[in-house]
Amino acid sequence: MSGTDKTKAPPDLTGPVVILVEPQLGENIGMAARAMGNFALSRLRIVKPRDGWPNIAAQRAAAGADHILEGAELFDTVEAAVADCSLLFATTARAHDQAKPVVGPDVAATEMGGQIKSGGTVGILFGRERAGLLNEEVALANRIITFPVNPGFASLNLAQAVLLVGYEWFKLSTANTLPFAMPERSEPASQFQIQAFFDNLVRELDKVEFLRPAEKRDTMLVNLRNIFTRMEPTKQDMHTLHGVVMAIAEGRKGPAKGGVLDGEQAMRLRALLAEHGQGTPPTEGASTVRGLARLLRRNPTDAERMLWQSLTRDRRFAGLFKRQTPVGRHIPDFVSFVHRIVIELTNAAESEAIVKDRAERQTWLEARDYRVLHIAVADVERDLEAELDRLQQLLPEGA
Repeated sequence: MSGTDKTKAPPDLTGPVVILVEPQLGENIGMAARAMGNFALSRLRIVKPRDGWPNIAAQRAAAGADHILEGAELFDTVEAAVADCSLLFATTARAHDQAKPVVGPDVAATEMGGQIKSGGTVGILFGRERAGLLNEEVALANRIITFPVNPGFASLNLAQAVLLVGYEWFKLSTANTLPFAMPERSEPASQFQIQAFFDNLVRELDKVEFLRPAEKRDTMLVNLRNIFTRMEPTKQDMHTLHGVVMAIAEGRKGPAKGGVLDGEQAMRLRALLAEHGQGTPPTEGASTVRGLARLLRRNPTDAERMLWQSLTRDRRFAGLFKRQTPVGRHIPDFVSFVHRIVIELTNAAESEAIVKDRAERQTWLEARDYRVLHIAVADVERDLEAELDRLQQLLPEGA
């Protein structure tokens, strides 16, 4: 029974009584009970079932709605079955030429709700599979329910009729609440994230001369932006799309070689990493964070490349440091696990997200006995040797 969750309690609703008049096949009784179970209807009355009761065929067709069949009441006459009903509906696909209100199942559900709320008992008559309800039986009802169906093929089977009425009643009683909704796996993307992604996308499109002719560039950019704003993307969507664009760009030059990011590009990518990490549990989104860090590792800025080359070639530091390698849940620029030293490259005019992320990372690292050295990108480009001397002072003597 796909979709059935027996760990969930059914809604505590008092619904109308379903009354089956002389049903002919046990299978139809069972399927009607199943339809009742779909919409939390539990009270079933049966008038003179042709094949007797209990009925093994009904049990087989009920598909889990056995509790409804077990609680079913048997009657010899329709009059006895409806005796306690303060509001009675008769379902039929045929006009019986009786001066009686005719309503659809939605209107009927509204009337049922009001009657039940006031303490009354509502009954719904469903007729025989072959001939439906007799005129005399329809005459007992206060209202007629009929369905908006093809008049040239209006006959419904018993379970379908029960299901349509049950659906309208349950929908009204539960305020049309759906059993589940789309899971919120990631919060909406910020405008900063969307802009960072879009700028990167445009940069890569310019490299392949996609945005041409020049006089159509602005229109093409507006159309492209609207594609993503209509999506109402989440943060995770933006990380994925950013990774897609970068993977395509890397593919042109080979992922092993990598490229060179300028300072502005690197800051945008770092901001994405910082925003993703804020408020994220250590095990959630780890693959995305590491994927973005991999992009930074494969596409270093000029300053990172200069510093990395010096760290690998200078005898004082050779073999001591790694680039963009996880330390717990954090991924600093350079780390020496041997000497527990972290190097953080800083850019001018960094976003609040980057500054906050770096401060939290430093606190976390220092609590674990790492020493954190901040080196400005501008200082690397101006006087790299002086920064290397400063780094050497953090190494133990003789290292």
